[in-house]
Amino acid sequence: MSSNQQPRLTVGEKTQIAWLVARMAKRGIADDRQMGGRVDQSDLQNKVDRVLDQARKREERTAREGK
Repeated sequence: MSSNQQPRLTVGEKTQIAWLVARMAKRGIADDRQMGGRVDQSDLQNKVDRVLDQARKREERTAREGK
């Protein structure tokens, strides 16, 4: 699998990502932008990236074990 392809996600991984995306949306709505307040969401994006990396590793591991 090339590094730019998204791995197949389990139900738990999909749920985690959906929860993190919902939190990002909530932060975006709460941002008033009147005081120049761009809300930093990099912590949540890093968590999404971590879930995707773990899913990639899981797929690679199961592909190796299946051969």
